[in-house]
Amino acid sequence: MCSLQLFATEMSTMKITISKALPDFETLVVGFFEGDKLITNVLQDKQAIDNIKKFSDFNGDFGEFFSVTSSEGKNIIVAGLGMRDEWDESKGLNIGGKIYCELSRLRIKRAAISIEGNAANVAYGAFLRSFKFDKYKTKKDEKVTEVEEITVLTKDEQFSSAEKSFERLRQEGEGIFLARTLTIEPPNVLYPESYADYIKTELTKLGLEIEVLGKKQMEEKKMGALLGVAQGSSKEPKLVVIKWNGAFKEQKPVAFVGKGITFDTGGVSLKPSRGMESMKYDMAGSATVVGVMRTLAGRKAKVNAVGVVALAENAVDGNAQRPSDVVTSMSGQTIEVLNTDAEGRLILADALWYTQDRFAPKFMIDLATLTGAIVVALGNNEYAGLFSNNDELANHLIDVGNEVNEKLWRFPMNETYNKIIDSPIADVQNIAPAGSGGDSIMAAQFLQRFVNDTCWAHLDIAGTAWHEKGTDISPRGAVGFGVRLLNKLVEKYYEINN
Repeated sequence: MCSLQLFATEMSTMKITISKALPDFETLVVGFFEGDKLITNVLQDKQAIDNIKKFSDFNGDFGEFFSVTSSEGKNIIVAGLGMRDEWDESKGLNIGGKIYCELSRLRIKRAAISIEGNAANVAYGAFLRSFKFDKYKTKKDEKVTEVEEITVLTKDEQFSSAEKSFERLRQEGEGIFLARTLTIEPPNVLYPESYADYIKTELTKLGLEIEVLGKKQMEEKKMGALLGVAQGSSKEPKLVVIKWNGAFKEQKPVAFVGKGITFDTGGVSLKPSRGMESMKYDMAGSATVVGVMRTLAGRKAKVNAVGVVALAENAVDGNAQRPSDVVTSMSGQTIEVLNTDAEGRLILADALWYTQDRFAPKFMIDLATLTGAIVVALGNNEYAGLFSNNDELANHLIDVGNEVNEKLWRFPMNETYNKIIDSPIADVQNIAPAGSGGDSIMAAQFLQRFVNDTCWAHLDIAGTAWHEKGTDISPRGAVGFGVRLLNKLVEKYYEINN
């Protein structure tokens, strides 16, 4: 087994603080709205202001930057904030990320930032963009200068609330960084056993209760769907239960369930070799669950929550599951496995049943990189697919998704779709007959058969878990999609005293 030390990495080495006082840095970043005057309470250098007006076409477009030297020799970077009436929290977050990138591009190690509005949000955007994953590089890129320290300025009367707000956001950011790191890890390092051991070792330190079910325990519980997926791999499957008790014992928990296929070859229904390397992130749903549970514990959320992650490797050997095999799930329902590459729904079937049966949660939300069809329907990165048996939960998810810019698009589900996956020889088949279409809907209909009457939502994050180009607040690679969404959902609708 790989040593847990292999997971150790500095996900961000940057120091970031909220301050009332301007530090003695050589670089100051100030914000500028289109049509406004410069922030003269911070920047009172007339020569610098005149130079910007005379020698540039800078007009304050969002994300536009202009550098000028003050009469005292300070480097002043003016950041365009766009139109004042379009400014919101999302833009504050994004400008923080853009400023971080600009400082990095200019190879500036230390800077102060003065942006009108929510200082905590600007700081958080810079913090999220500072994530890095370079622990396997043996040589440092000498052309890259890391930003070492950022101080975001705020008014005296706003200091206390901004500092508290940023600390709360930082806890969420640590959860996002954890989700990103787990998703990026290579499959020879991150596999079910090492993944489960890491969760138990690291999250226990934060006060979370961890249980790990191995193959023998899953056999006793008759989790034939999950075990069938794993039987072609030398890596033993695991089911990890993560519990946070932040409210009264009598309060029903909220539940998050994650697909954790640590590598997906497709099994006997083998995937094409081109692009198969990306299947290391077929466990991104589980990483989000781990990240949000870490966040709830980190900020001492007043809620009872449970995270369940089903971990397996979908590989090929002489014992691998075959197309046309029939397995019996924990629910007792039999499944005809027509395609071994539709494996995520199989492991989730047992995980969902286990969760609702054991915990009777207020709701269950599962997250999975489940179908390529969701990318066909929605494209990459902009929206994740939402499927639910409950309108209130679905509306809450859409609401907070828009608020934190992790957007969801709801798809239909009904009995007509459900009948299509009836099997002629078992209770259900894991894919629809050829030509049926609606593959993402069919996958969700399959999952719904294993939630009983529990309030439930399924998020298909296949198009949003990984970003090839990166965003204002995330470098290229794993996004950690869903941590902000689910944390905000709990905070806004389900914590006590709300």
